[in-house]
Amino acid sequence: MTDPRLTHYDDEGRPRMVDVSGKSATVRRAHAGGHLTVSEESWRAIEERRFPKGDPFEIARIAGIAAAKKTADLIPLCHPLRLTFIDISITPVPESRTIEIVSTAVAEEKTGVEMESLVATTVALLTIYDMLKAIDKGMTISEVRLLEKSGGKSDYSAKDTSNP
Repeated sequence: MTDPRLTHYDDEGRPRMVDVSGKSATVRRAHAGGHLTVSEESWRAIEERRFPKGDPFEIARIAGIAAAKKTADLIPLCHPLRLTFIDISITPVPESRTIEIVSTAVAEEKTGVEMESLVATTVALLTIYDMLKAIDKGMTISEVRLLEKSGGKSDYSAKDTSNP
């Protein structure tokens, strides 16, 4: 018998998608973030808007949005959701030669959109890496994390250290 606290397994220990049919749909919102740190040469290319493959930021925005919409295809036990809003914010941070991505996903659903936001952030970061790898193969993707979620049984904010 499987530990009853493992929500993604049935009584015989087989993986399953959690049944959310008894839950009420609410507006769910999640923000996830991550960083890409680049070399000085890549940073100069960004500042000069000199890209070997085209504008990595606009392509990353499109890739992140498309990825959020495909989350249930990528992560086997995620519910397919009808997303009502996806946004990808891209902020270059010169002091650290870092590109910061923040993705927002929103849906009126019975389950949260954290995974959609995390997938959007990750794919946007990977897309920028792909677009700049001709200049810099040593880039580092880091700190991909949930920043905030709301609309379900429990809210979360990375800023609030009292949240588990």
